[in-house]
Amino acid sequence: MRRAIAPALTATALAVVLAATGATAPAAATDEAADGPRAVMFVGNNWEGTATVVDAATHEPITTISTIPDRRQRMAEIIARPDKLAFYLAIQAAIGEGRAQYTDDMYTTHDGRLLAVSRPSFADVVAIDLATGELRWRFPMEGYRSDHMGVSPDGTRLLVSDSTANKVHELDFATGRKTGEFPSGDSPHENNYTADGSRVFHASIGRVYTPTDRPVVRQAFDTLKGEQWFQIVRTDGLTVEQRWDMGRELEEAGYPGMASAVRPMAVAPDERYVYLQVSFFHGWIEFDTQAPDADTSSTYDGEPAVGAVTRVVDLPKRTTEPREKYVLDSAHHGLAINPAGTTLCAAGTMDGYAAIVDRETGEHRLVEVGEKPYWSTNGVVGDECWVSVSGTDEVVVIDYATAREIARIPVGDHPQRVRAGVVAGDVLTAWE
Repeated sequence: MRRAIAPALTATALAVVLAATGATAPAAATDEAADGPRAVMFVGNNWEGTATVVDAATHEPITTISTIPDRRQRMAEIIARPDKLAFYLAIQAAIGEGRAQYTDDMYTTHDGRLLAVSRPSFADVVAIDLATGELRWRFPMEGYRSDHMGVSPDGTRLLVSDSTANKVHELDFATGRKTGEFPSGDSPHENNYTADGSRVFHASIGRVYTPTDRPVVRQAFDTLKGEQWFQIVRTDGLTVEQRWDMGRELEEAGYPGMASAVRPMAVAPDERYVYLQVSFFHGWIEFDTQAPDADTSSTYDGEPAVGAVTRVVDLPKRTTEPREKYVLDSAHHGLAINPAGTTLCAAGTMDGYAAIVDRETGEHRLVEVGEKPYWSTNGVVGDECWVSVSGTDEVVVIDYATAREIARIPVGDHPQRVRAGVVAGDVLTAWE
């Protein structure tokens, strides 16, 4: 049963969501009685193969939709292909903690009628018709696993990381037709468009599922983990404009022995500074993409002349687990920055907290969220941070200003990605 959506906040929230992505809200969306799209929260329940839809204003669950309506067909294809079956089982054993990964990333079209979902174990991305629950299109990966996505500010282009093909595909969101691609390192991960859509901040995290988690001999460690890059891509030709090895950049800044794998990132409003989490590190890093290189005498192939680590900030390390037991090398996995650019929200995956951090001073306030928080993102207006807590199957809503929990939402099995999106008004009515 669908709960009532608070219309006053919905109109404001919709304007914020669409303004942030460069779109214009339909005139009808400002009318409380109209059937324009409404702002919601989508929560991807990875192990369950569902997405929970939540009212962005009241934080009440609205409905749950299946992200794998074609499961029987996909499994028949996998079983018939030994190579696909081998990777399906490997993903389950090495990445999914013994479970298949059915729901990773999600984005809606601006009209609130389609939901794109990347499905790692099925190695594809699909568009689900929110009115019918049926698949509108499906795009299979060239490799054997899909991962993070990204959507352009105008809502027309969709990026999806192809984990084992070491590339990112660009698709037409409406049709699923491929329009381009760009190269990445091993295990392409997150994709973030700039506000004008001209560039993409992208990172590849390497083979985070390997057991070689201690850099006793640095070269062997790096070789086994694969290529781990942080890069900026021009969208007009999908060319790599700049590419950094963050481990080497950290070493140049006086922090040797840290991992190169950039996990979640948060791009500041000026798009010059990027805030990063890296494997095994309990904290965050500030990277200035325009600063002169910190050490011109120490270089690596393709190192840009600009780009330098300007701060490395520790957060409390509370786990007593050895790093070999970190979830896919993630000490912390989830980082957001509020629209004003003043406050960070970090998910302390192995430490059981979310940290609300003053960007200027680095001072933090901890919010106890529960076991294995795995993602953080801004709410639709920007005054909230939404944190998925995969170990307890909840999403925690935190107020940026007070660093207090204001809601705890029960969702499905192993929530990971949380995204702000929109749903068409008539679709919401049909869900009642």
